[in-house]
Amino acid sequence: MQATLATGPAGPITLHNLTLGYERHPAVHHLSITLKPGSLVAVVGPNGAGKSTLVKALAGQLRPIEGSIKGLEHQRVACLPQHSGIDRSFPISVQDMVMLGLWHEVGALGRFRAAHRQAGRDALAAVGLMGFEQRGIDTLSGGQMQRALFARLILQDAPVVLLDEPFAAVDQRTTTDLLALLHRWHAQGKTVVAVLHDIAQVRAHFPLTLLLAREPVAWGATAEVLTEAHWQHALHMQEPFDDDAPLCAPAASHAHIHRVSA
Repeated sequence: MQATLATGPAGPITLHNLTLGYERHPAVHHLSITLKPGSLVAVVGPNGAGKSTLVKALAGQLRPIEGSIKGLEHQRVACLPQHSGIDRSFPISVQDMVMLGLWHEVGALGRFRAAHRQAGRDALAAVGLMGFEQRGIDTLSGGQMQRALFARLILQDAPVVLLDEPFAAVDQRTTTDLLALLHRWHAQGKTVVAVLHDIAQVRAHFPLTLLLAREPVAWGATAEVLTEAHWQHALHMQEPFDDDAPLCAPAASHAHIHRVSA
C-alpha cells in the first residue's frame, strides 16, 4: 500500500548535525538549521561547496552519512535538478512532458481525464507557453524548456519545492517570469529552497540565505548573511578542503556557523 503524503502546507524541516557525501567523502559537514514552513531560501557558496549535494539529500536521493533530516517524511517534494536529465530528442510533446507532474494523482496505470489536460494547459499558460502544447520538446529553446519544467512543477503542487540553479543559462525575461512564480508559491505557503549563484538576484528576491562552504558559514536574513566578511570566510574555508579527509568531529564544525536574525 502506498503511503499517504501530505498535500497541505509543509511543516518545519529540521537538519540536525547533517553530514553528506559520496563513498564516505564528505561534501557537507555538520549542518544544523531549521526551515520554518513557507520559507523562501537561497543556498549560495563557492563552487564545490556542497549546494547540489544538499538538494539531493532534501529530495531523498542521498542518505546522510551522519545526522538527520526531519519534516519531509510524509511530504511530497518537487525537485528540479540543475540538469533535468530529459533527453531532448525523445519524441514527446510539451503537454505530455508537463503532464508528468500529475503522476501523484494518476499513477503508472491511470489515464488523464479532461480536467487533467485542462490543468496542463493552464500550467503552460501560467509560464507563458500557451499554444506550445503539441510542439515537441526538441523544438524548445533553453528558456522555453525551463518554463515547461516549471509548468510541470505547478502540476506537482508539492508543499516543498527544491530548485538547483533554476535560472542558469536562461534569458532575463524568462528569469523574471519564473521568479514571479516563485513569489506566488511563497505567498501560497510553500517552502522553496533554491541553489543560486547570482548574488544580486538573491538579495532582491530571497529573504533567507544559507551560505555553505562544505561547512555552514552563515544562515539567516539575507542582508546579514551576504556580507563581505562571511563571503571571504567561505572562500577561505573552501580553498584548503581535502576531499580525502576523514570525517571531523561535530563540535569542530558547529563553531563556524554564524546565525543571524531571520
